[in-house]
Amino acid sequence: MNQYPEMRVVFFDAFGTLLHLPRSVGYHYREVALRHGLDIAVETLDSAFVKAWKSAPAPLLTRRPRPDDDRGWWQSLVNQVLDTCNAPQTIPREELFTELYHEFIQPGVWELYPEVLEVLEQVRASYPIGILSNFDGRLRVILEGLGIASLFDHWVISSEVGADKPEPYIFECALKLAGVAPAEALHVGDDPVGDWDAAAAAGFHVFRLDRPQHSLRDLLTVLPLPGSRMSA
Repeated sequence: MNQYPEMRVVFFDAFGTLLHLPRSVGYHYREVALRHGLDIAVETLDSAFVKAWKSAPAPLLTRRPRPDDDRGWWQSLVNQVLDTCNAPQTIPREELFTELYHEFIQPGVWELYPEVLEVLEQVRASYPIGILSNFDGRLRVILEGLGIASLFDHWVISSEVGADKPEPYIFECALKLAGVAPAEALHVGDDPVGDWDAAAAAGFHVFRLDRPQHSLRDLLTVLPLPGSRMSA
């Protein structure tokens, strides 16, 4: 059934849609912390990260590339995690953060969901595709390492445009980059607020990915795939 007859471009969210962490955030925090003499349980770090994530202020709406690609925002979050875990002040936090920041672009840290490459290749045969993600520039390195970066025609990364979903501006940037009207764009994502409601409010069509009940293969059943690239 063709639910998207006017489609000219398909944008994909990244985390939770295309890729995931096979091991928890706390696992990686612990691995790095141990190298600096700090021994904290994975469960404690996971709990502290969730608490810090929920209480962190949203990155600034700048409508232009944000300073240091949001590195300072992440450093504040990591410091909050360490404070919550009662990490001693003698720990070299700058060095620990630098190593931790780079940990998340290392091979093997991220994984694609099993169906991602197959689905992206099929969709890209008929439409330009893009990334529309609340991430920073490290996403380019991550997707390159996972072998799918070259598939994307358009990149809309929150740190680079100065707006995060659900802000309307990030969707406006995607439309401008692709040169399409809202009704000609489809956004595929897993977050009910940032991906579903916000994209719909911006006039996009929305594919609501609800893992594990559904996968990206379900997109292929509703998206018209004539088999040749449509003009953007």
